Amino acid sequence: MGDFRKALADDTLLLFDGAMGTLLQGRGLSAGQSPELFGLTNPDAIIGAHRDYVQAGSRVITTNTFGGSRYKLPAGTDVAGLNREMARLARQAAGPGVFVAGSVGPTGHFVAPLGKASLRDLVEAFAEQIRGLAEGGCDLIIGETHFDLAEAKAVILACRQVCSLPVAMCMTFEGAASLTGSSPEVFADAMENLGVALIGVNCGQGPDDMRLVGEAFSRRLKTPFFVKPNAGMPRLENGRTVFPMGPDEFAEKTARFVDLGAKALSGCCGTTPAHIAALGAALAPRSWKRVDTPDRPVLAVTSRSMVVPIGGGAPLAVIGERINPTGKAELAAELAAGEFAKALHFAEEQTAAGAHILDVNVGAPMVDETAVLPGLALELVKRQQLPLCLDSNNIDALTAGLWAYPGTPLVNSISGEPGRMERLGPVCRDHGAPFILLPLKGRKLPVSAAERLAIIEELLLQAEALGIPRRLILVDALALTVSSKPEAALACLEVIRTCRDKWGLPTVLGLSNISFGLPGRELVNSAFFAMCLGAGMAAAIANPNVPRLMETLAAGEVLMGRDPQAGRYIAGYAGWKPSSGGGNGSPSGPASGGADDGQSPLRRAVVYGRREEVLERIEKALAEGADAATLLGEELIPGIMSVGERYERKEFYLPQLLAAAEAMRAGFTRLEPLLTEAGAAAKARIVMATVEGDIHDIGKNIVCLMLKNHGFEVIDLGKDVPAARIVEAAEEHKAAVIGLSALMTTTMVRMEDTVRLLRDKGLAIPVMVGGAVVTEAFAKSIGAAAYAADAVDAVRQAKALAGGA
Repeated sequence: MGDFRKALADDTLLLFDGAMGTLLQGRGLSAGQSPELFGLTNPDAIIGAHRDYVQAGSRVITTNTFGGSRYKLPAGTDVAGLNREMARLARQAAGPGVFVAGSVGPTGHFVAPLGKASLRDLVEAFAEQIRGLAEGGCDLIIGETHFDLAEAKAVILACRQVCSLPVAMCMTFEGAASLTGSSPEVFADAMENLGVALIGVNCGQGPDDMRLVGEAFSRRLKTPFFVKPNAGMPRLENGRTVFPMGPDEFAEKTARFVDLGAKALSGCCGTTPAHIAALGAALAPRSWKRVDTPDRPVLAVTSRSMVVPIGGGAPLAVIGERINPTGKAELAAELAAGEFAKALHFAEEQTAAGAHILDVNVGAPMVDETAVLPGLALELVKRQQLPLCLDSNNIDALTAGLWAYPGTPLVNSISGEPGRMERLGPVCRDHGAPFILLPLKGRKLPVSAAERLAIIEELLLQAEALGIPRRLILVDALALTVSSKPEAALACLEVIRTCRDKWGLPTVLGLSNISFGLPGRELVNSAFFAMCLGAGMAAAIANPNVPRLMETLAAGEVLMGRDPQAGRYIAGYAGWKPSSGGGNGSPSGPASGGADDGQSPLRRAVVYGRREEVLERIEKALAEGADAATLLGEELIPGIMSVGERYERKEFYLPQLLAAAEAMRAGFTRLEPLLTEAGAAAKARIVMATVEGDIHDIGKNIVCLMLKNHGFEVIDLGKDVPAARIVEAAEEHKAAVIGLSALMTTTMVRMEDTVRLLRDKGLAIPVMVGGAVVTEAFAKSIGAAAYAADAVDAVRQAKALAGGA
């Protein structure tokens, strides 16, 4: 075994291997057969494939364990044993000077709230797999083709539970984002927060289309990065899936990523030892050089689909403070009852008002924070794209919240309280969660700047001893009340400047405390806010619904040179006029906000995924005499269509799409008996299936949900379904359309089996196909009637095929 971390630090380029499935098919692997189970009974084939890549020049070979988790293997399989054996075979083939990477692919399950699995469930499954890989002699663990940030996080957490191997993590993107809405920037920042050793992109794209991701990594990452493109996009020729890009073209285009600073390169689907040999030859005269990273944030807080940079030249981040039961009796009562309506309302209100991060505090009498904080976080993740700040004095509640959150949230806070850094610091480190460092120690408040800075320095040394990187630390300048401590504000300004200039650390503070006990508190707060902006403060915990505060921020960003050509200011305040009541502004932009966007309340509830509100408004409308068909046709369906349009425009991502779909489905279920009684027209039926040999059904399940919401009767046959069963079901149910899904290049060819069988039987049932590897050209080549790029497009295509149903 070698030291992969040392190899990452030198100036040599790392050449990984290429696709495994193609080589194994030439050695007896049949279409749809598990490569991992095949490997157990055909060890020589596995060793031979690995050696082909070693001879081609690969310095890193990847184990035959992409589908080696309990979720992908048959029940009863010795998961750790299988992975141990596959790692042992790779180690045997590697020889001296070659590293072995333990491959960990996606499970096919979404983490809650998108799916039923918890983050702990996936960590447990991945730990079982990774334990075997480590015992078998791997030098590193590599996550491949992951499309969800939460699952990528689970791989990293699992690895750290069972071994000390470095982790490489690759995500696959569909254009500008992953399936669940993570941009390359979100992924890059989250992975750096989590301390991954190598960050990469693989599959889904050829080298030309992958260039945009590589450029984003180049501008963003200090961590070495990895590119693993396909040999173009697949097409069908003579019944076989082929990739159009030959070794020389692939090598020439992939080698260009070195100019962007790529440390590691290889090939994904369609690449062979010949492709890797050609790439190795193109890389031979070159060495790795780090490039400048102008977009790298000082600190970053991420959700699944959004990153908020803090510090440096980034705009000041407003952390909305309203989700806090202190002084809010109604919110406290709801939280005690495990209800979240008021908290979700505050979230929407603050988002509309211009908040960048939402602080979430549930501390109140009779509230079990360890259950309520993660529960509310999950509900917010379903409905909001903004990152969260988990706020509690209860370490167990914060830990539970981190286990519920898919990205890398902010944690509020770690102080000098005995044992707090020791207990909470490692949790934040392992979850990649930036935290607020609060300069409090003992019972005495540190009034002077010198006192605060001494505590900060002591806490920084503790953090360093625990392996916590500075990237995760946001210092609270500690706003004390000036009515009792006149020097408190000036002390804050000195702390802000010193943290920035001496340690390069960004700062935050809670604004409202500074003015406690004074009249006209908004005046004091906004003046202090402006002074802190000038001193270099990076974030503020405040109420974004206060116009004066947001006006000060908007103008301040222009004066600080962080709003190019005053673009944001002009967009938000072009129609601003001072009011007659003492100078309070009337902004026309972010501070005034507005979540209704002209839609009816019921339609808006569908759009924003408010399931309970959808049902309440339907009941009210029915009680007032509304017609069920009218509610469906003029409220629910237009609402879900609006969601689809936003999804296509990349304003919404999969979490919002699923939340809206669930809300729509609940409403439709309530109305369905009334529609039947009224003699509504029969719905078109569509048979859906993942083709034979393919055990991936996430995409199909999403399509099924969307189709049901648009009035189709869906017959879902599940996954790994033979063509004969699909056609039989279509005949039995008199289906108007057949929908087929495939994720793998080895199984997409099975789609043609259904088309051919329908033709042989003389059945004129149109077939719609889709999936990560499927293209429109492929669909045409097999005679499919339509290709669906995603779930929204699938609804559009199905309606056309079913005659506008």
